Amino acid sequence: MSSSAETAINNNHLEELEQDWEEKHLAASLRKMPESQKEFTTVSLKPIKRLYTPNDVADVDFERDIGFPGTPPYTRGIHPTGYRARQWTMRQFAGFGSAFDTNQRFKYLLEHGQTGLSTAFDLPTLMGYDSDHPFSEGEVGKCGVAIASREDMEVLFDGIPLDQVTTSMTINAPASMIFAFFLANAEKQGTPWRDIGGTLQNDILKEYIAQKEWIYPPRPAMRLITDTFKFCAAEMPKWNSISISGYHIREAGATAAQELAFTLRDGIEYVDYGIRAGLDVDEFAPRLSFFFNAHNDFFEEIAKYRAARRIWYRVMKERFNAQNPRSWQMRFHTQTAGVSLTVQQPINNIIRVAIQALAGVIGGTQSLHCDGYDEALALPTERAALIALRTQQIIAHETGVTNTVDPLGGSYFIEKLTSELEEEVYEYFRKIDAMGGMVEAIEVGFPQKEIQESAYQYQRAVERGEKVIVGVNAYQMEANELGEPNILYIDESVAELQQERLARLRAKRDKAAAEQALDALRRGAEDANVNTMPLLIDCARADCTLGEMCDALRPVFGEYQEPDF
Repeated sequence: MSSSAETAINNNHLEELEQDWEEKHLAASLRKMPESQKEFTTVSLKPIKRLYTPNDVADVDFERDIGFPGTPPYTRGIHPTGYRARQWTMRQFAGFGSAFDTNQRFKYLLEHGQTGLSTAFDLPTLMGYDSDHPFSEGEVGKCGVAIASREDMEVLFDGIPLDQVTTSMTINAPASMIFAFFLANAEKQGTPWRDIGGTLQNDILKEYIAQKEWIYPPRPAMRLITDTFKFCAAEMPKWNSISISGYHIREAGATAAQELAFTLRDGIEYVDYGIRAGLDVDEFAPRLSFFFNAHNDFFEEIAKYRAARRIWYRVMKERFNAQNPRSWQMRFHTQTAGVSLTVQQPINNIIRVAIQALAGVIGGTQSLHCDGYDEALALPTERAALIALRTQQIIAHETGVTNTVDPLGGSYFIEKLTSELEEEVYEYFRKIDAMGGMVEAIEVGFPQKEIQESAYQYQRAVERGEKVIVGVNAYQMEANELGEPNILYIDESVAELQQERLARLRAKRDKAAAEQALDALRRGAEDANVNTMPLLIDCARADCTLGEMCDALRPVFGEYQEPDF
């Protein structure tokens, strides 16, 4: 008898068993105790069956679709031993006030067991403005650290050896300029670039889709990114030149499938542009990394991470013919869902964050950030940041989830969810490819409109009470019953400090050298064959400011204005 015939017989027998169970056991149970709602769905409003059996995974082939950890298709993880040999990097996102303030927070977290740094920048920095620009008024240091010069970067990492701790920088539109400050500071520290490990987010496509912090139009912005690809491939073998981010896409209201699809399709776009820029795929693909959200639906998130690795392997192998196994392996950072945190009963956010973080770990993340429980109100206080770090440490040392690799692998439910998410992603790929690519899809507003609709449908479900948010639309309490957290308040003294520092910097620097470096940057940007990264590093060495560097490129590249969709 053939194996397919045996499978058909087994499936038929299983269907008979399931029907017998429904008639003899389920029906009586439902008569006595009806289910609590008509339809059960994930956070993404994806319908979930009552029960999953081997028939739900009949099309799943173990070797093709699941495999072993550390081997294609990497569904079960990119390392054969999971966390048994090495834990994930505990990389708490930190940044507020001045570089002096954030330097102290970095050191505090490192002293308490954090194993990597992650830098949040304030809004003026994210938009490419100096702290003393009129547009920066009222925002300096408020949502992250204010960085406007190489000197600020020097203060930020004072006393922190850059070759001994990996650093992540969440910056996109002016990522190349901030990176230039970072590298100029490394030179001053005497640290060779080749010895520095870390990640530059550098993902402009998700800005057009979700976060809306841009400077230049998509095509010149992509040129800056491919310039960093080339530079890092030649100079920085340990550095991830991009972190392709689904986090902000999910925060904007995307479903799990949309987060996965738009993030991975962004990744395809970056690989396409890198190849068009003259790079061999295996020169830069091994240093691509990803950044995902960990939302509230425990099993959906785990399936999402497993599907992500499998899809990326197949994309790199089949679409781009990558030969280096490191090009096939998706490495990703995870952050718990800021959008899930509530102002009401904020102490409850500790539990939300712990469950989300656990999903990231079981899903096989390489690094993790846990949100502070007070982040729905303000930037996290020192106490909240410590609790968030301790959450990671408790998961690592007390829960036992690191003892085995991919502990939910083989679950009928998890494997079915993984396959369903994979197919939803491929359907989005087909639609975006038909439009010409992700840049073209963004230009006509396709991913933006898809996310808007998903966010609207979820909010409707919350308002109807179909999705319960504890403390918001159920189990409400008086505001002070669980106690009010302390709030981290950033006053205007940070802006005054920054303005004074920038004035001193401009007064003492070699003005002619700064102007010469900016002019060289402008002229280099006009020539598509010139890599802008060395020119930006020269500007940083000459103490040009962030705003001056960004402004030098505005006449050449133009400024992006989002069209009405």
